[in-house]
Amino acid sequence: MAAKTAVLRARLLCGTALSVWIALPVAGQDLEDEVFSLDPIYVRQQDDRGNAADRASSVYVADAELERSRMGDVKDLFAGIASVSVGGAIPLAQKIFVNGVDMLNLAIQVDGVSQNNRVFHHVSANAFDPGLMKSVRVDPGVAPADAGPRAMAGRVVMETVDAEDVLTEGQSIGGVARLSYSDNGDTAQGSLTLAGESNGFEILAYGKRATGDNYKDGSGVEMTGTAANLTTGLLKLAYESLQGHRVEFSAQQIEDNEIRNMRPNFGPSVSGEYAYLTTRSNFSLRYENVNNTGLWDPSATLGYSVTDIDRPDDAYGSSTFSTSRTYSVVLQNEFHLSQNNTITAGVDFQNRETSIEGSWVAPDRAREKSDNIGLFAQARLEPTNRLSLSAGARYDWQDFTGYQWLSTDAVHNSSHSGASGNLSLAYDLTDDFSVRAGYSNVFGGIDLGDSFEFWLTRDYSGLRASRAQNIIIGADWTPGAWTVSGEVFQTEFDDARDGTTTVDFKSQGVNLGATYGWASGFARLTYSYSEAELNGVPSSNYDLRDFGAPLGHIIALEVQQELQQYNMLVGGSLQAAASYDPQGSYAGQAIPGYQVVNLFAEYSPPSLNGVTIRGSINNLFNENYADRATYGGEFTGFSTMNEPGRTLLIEAVARF
Repeated sequence: MAAKTAVLRARLLCGTALSVWIALPVAGQDLEDEVFSLDPIYVRQQDDRGNAADRASSVYVADAELERSRMGDVKDLFAGIASVSVGGAIPLAQKIFVNGVDMLNLAIQVDGVSQNNRVFHHVSANAFDPGLMKSVRVDPGVAPADAGPRAMAGRVVMETVDAEDVLTEGQSIGGVARLSYSDNGDTAQGSLTLAGESNGFEILAYGKRATGDNYKDGSGVEMTGTAANLTTGLLKLAYESLQGHRVEFSAQQIEDNEIRNMRPNFGPSVSGEYAYLTTRSNFSLRYENVNNTGLWDPSATLGYSVTDIDRPDDAYGSSTFSTSRTYSVVLQNEFHLSQNNTITAGVDFQNRETSIEGSWVAPDRAREKSDNIGLFAQARLEPTNRLSLSAGARYDWQDFTGYQWLSTDAVHNSSHSGASGNLSLAYDLTDDFSVRAGYSNVFGGIDLGDSFEFWLTRDYSGLRASRAQNIIIGADWTPGAWTVSGEVFQTEFDDARDGTTTVDFKSQGVNLGATYGWASGFARLTYSYSEAELNGVPSSNYDLRDFGAPLGHIIALEVQQELQQYNMLVGGSLQAAASYDPQGSYAGQAIPGYQVVNLFAEYSPPSLNGVTIRGSINNLFNENYADRATYGGEFTGFSTMNEPGRTLLIEAVARF
């Protein structure tokens, strides 16, 4: 498997000229400027475990997608991947779905730190700034044992930029500056990244500011509560010795402070607009040895993540402050049995709490919390050149505590434990055709509830520990410059928490993809179909909230072409969804379909080394639509949060 994969990637990256480096004339010299590739295979190659069987179905965000979304949001980040849908239009309201499953039910890690994704159901639990990101990977469905607890339907792994990602060879100090302006909403943004390294020490600082007004949708209607007022910061400090011992500390914070609709994921409404002050922070301290290859290769991660939502006044004349936070520890060792055979084993701990306080819960605070200790082991093996397998198991012990909003005493304490297992296989039938399959059975315990619903009477007697099963079967064909893939998937939850009761949830469907590269360009097409059920019945957004979404048929197409003689890169994308009738509560109509075309052109002035100017026309034909993953498209008379209409965007990037 490893030999075949290495040959395949060399052929794709070199034989079809899909390299991310090309020579462009700059200031009269032959210098190499970076052209970011749409090829996800290149990103997989950068993953130390990219050849492992549990990565065979993983989805990698391409370098070009990362670069073009840096002044955008999470929707821009995943725009080229049909199996990952993002609805909500603004960062505070954006919700992410993987194979039709809400990311609340996946293990989310940023710089190795687990995130507490349980927040207000009208507000995003996944407010991430793409400008921070070095890499983003989605492991849909089947997650390995070392993914951590509650990887019910897979995981999402994000790593923030390091100093080495900013500095070029020979540089000790450098940086990147970005400015952008969008005419729809008069949104101006600026970011600055500074990095330095000396004698093994590294430092990186990043800051971003975005301000603007409400935008208009494709029909010219102003979408209230959509004005930009975002501030982001990142600080990373690291030291790496000559022996490869690396210690890294990172601290990031995202603040969104603006007037929003009372329910930020809804469109204009008679309920009015109110201030939402939202802060998301993440702190990580990690140790590893980047050079170790023997049986002793330990690593450790200490983390803290927290999301605060402050709504100082609302329609009920009350104030509300909610906090969701997680402390986490991961201690593990990787046993390198040989170059391509490893076992990772260790222990992890999570302390999670969600709480709410305000005039309507005064004088006491309502909260829920859980402690989880897990033991895990994951083997990644290549028995033959054509076969790779990954198998793992973990056992978790969870203590759950719930409080009533009028009492400081716990009204419920319970302990739960359970085993989880996973198995993934990948086999090369020929040099150009491979098959893969994965299965997992995951213990979930009791999830934390939505803090904004803690005013309801808490009767925990009906809750049981949840469990999920995932299966994925796929194949990949690589004839020449083509890569064609397909897979079927199914995720089932038993006893998933829905307030104070439990339900069964299922999402199933198919993903298809095709990419083609030529000497100066690349095209990538992905298609996804998923359908969701609750208690065995097709359901609407209302029924499925916090579990999944009715998505149906989704298509994403991306194309880019280098015009080397003009120092330009041009391209575009298509995002489309077919009309879909999800049925279920309150569903009075089919969710409308849409087709959205976006175009861009980048120019690198020969006289300005390191400068790139990019112009984009998003939603070229002024389509009036709400993204398929946005709440409420099937509700008759409901005001959805529509996406922006035609938008002109100018961005300037300077690397120094």
